[in-house]
Amino acid sequence: MRKIDPKASALLIIDMQNDVLHPKGGWAAAGSPMHAKLKGTVPHIKAIAEKARRKRMPVIHILHVMTKGAKDAAQNAPLFKNLAKTGNNRQGTWGAEPFAALKPKPGDYIVTKQRVSGFMGTDLENKLKGLGVRRLIVTGGWTNFAVEGTCRDGVDLGFEITVVEDATCTMNEAWHRASLDHALTQLGEIASTEAVLKAF
Repeated sequence: MRKIDPKASALLIIDMQNDVLHPKGGWAAAGSPMHAKLKGTVPHIKAIAEKARRKRMPVIHILHVMTKGAKDAAQNAPLFKNLAKTGNNRQGTWGAEPFAALKPKPGDYIVTKQRVSGFMGTDLENKLKGLGVRRLIVTGGWTNFAVEGTCRDGVDLGFEITVVEDATCTMNEAWHRASLDHALTQLGEIASTEAVLKAF
């Protein structure tokens, strides 16, 4: 893995919310807290975020937040229909809040989304360009949904991508590997937390 330039890079922390990570969260029955624990996702993200802050590299939390009933977001896919039906990640609820161990710190940035990609319908691109960012260190939830979707859009917008394989998670290892071993290998580099920490 090549060296990270903190002045031209940013850490993305995607969908790390109570409904995704907490054993009592809305997605717990689907296996997301268990898979996150298996990968060590939370402590790995925490370690990278702490290092990034020390190096004054931007840390950006991307949170999936739906309004009640999700009436202001198109429900054109099963994923969005399920969000509206379950009420998971709903604005103003405990489930939509950042997971305690990964709460934003002073100086961090927060972006909220209602679609798969962190870029779709948000000010993420504008923020990154304003900060002079060319490279994204990507961590967080739903390797095969939000992580991959954000990486796809990021590449098309001209950003370089590094996905941290043990600082991402989804519902099970099969889905995780399918994304990492196919689409994501063609969108950027795949690295471990250890390699990322050494690259600063």
